[in-house]
This record gives sequence, structure tokens and C-alpha cells, in this order.
Amino acid sequence: MSRIGKNPVAIPAGVTVEVKDAVITVKGKLGELSQEFSDVTVKVEDNQVIVERSSDQKDERAKHGLYRALINNMIVGVSEGFTKQLELVGVGYRASNQGQRLDLAVGFSHNIVMEIVPEVVVETISEKGKNPIVKLSSFDKQLLGQVSAKIRAFRKPEPYKGKGIKFVGEVLRRKAGKSA
Repeated sequence: MSRIGKNPVAIPAGVTVEVKDAVITVKGKLGELSQEFSDVTVKVEDNQVIVERSSDQKDERAKHGLYRALINNMIVGVSEGFTKQLELVGVGYRASNQGQRLDLAVGFSHNIVMEIVPEVVVETISEKGKNPIVKLSSFDKQLLGQVSAKIRAFRKPEPYKGKGIKFVGEVLRRKAGKSA
């Protein structure tokens, strides 16, 4: 059996969960998320969401853990939210934002201007002597990951000096230069 799928998901106070026609909807103080599901049954019993499967077929076993994890991420998202921080490493690399518009200067001949979706809140932190940081926060974990990956893809960190856009806390694989 799936170890993740067997665990019930606790519903915190202030969060409501509805299951109707193979769609689960989670509402909380930060927002509302919904997810379709198949091959599993989802039940809400005494402040817990329980995901069960009907057989031991391979695709059902995979979906058992998947949907439990997705439901857990939805519940955590609408109650607490998620944040990701991106660090700009490089001389002259800058980031600024005006509302939901992110302006990045990462070594190209022009600045990159990106319009961030309204579900993701963007904030830039620039301190003297430190690398600029772009802080993204949202209640939707999947959308947050997509937006942060898109920003990182503008200038991925290179392995020699580590210049580029990286996640805060990300460990980069460094290479020795020519002389080594």
C-alpha cells in the first residue's frame, strides 16, 4: 500500500472541503482551489480527508499517493500559503517590481519585464552589499513553482562562478576552471 496515501489529511479550522462529482474544492482564508480526481474515492470524515483506492493496480496505487499529496498541498496553501525566494547572483544584476510587474536586469542588453499572475504576490528585496532577492508567495503551490521556474529560466546559474538566478538555499554543482 501507498504509505503517503494511507495517511489522512487533517483539516485545520477555517478551511472547508467539499467533494462533488469527482472534484474536490478547498476554501480557506487565502483563497479557493479545486482539483479533479479519478480512480480513487475521497471522503471527508470528522475533520479529516481520507483517500482510498479500490484495487492494487499500478496506476491506482500511483494515483492514491498523488491525490493525497495534492489535497494536502491545497489545504496547506489556503490556510498558510507557500513562498519561494530567488536570488540574483552577479555583478549589476538587479530586480524591482511595480505591483505585479517584475523588472529584471540580468546581464542582457535589455531588461526583462514580466507580468506576474494576480494569484502570486511578488516582492523584491535589495540590500546594499547583498544579492537582490525576489520573493514570491501564493496559495497555489503548482502555480508558484511554475512562475518561479520561469523566472529562473531567464538566466540559470552557471557552474564556474555561480552567476545567474537561483533559489535561496539551492546548492549548485561547481566546476574547477582551466588552471585546475
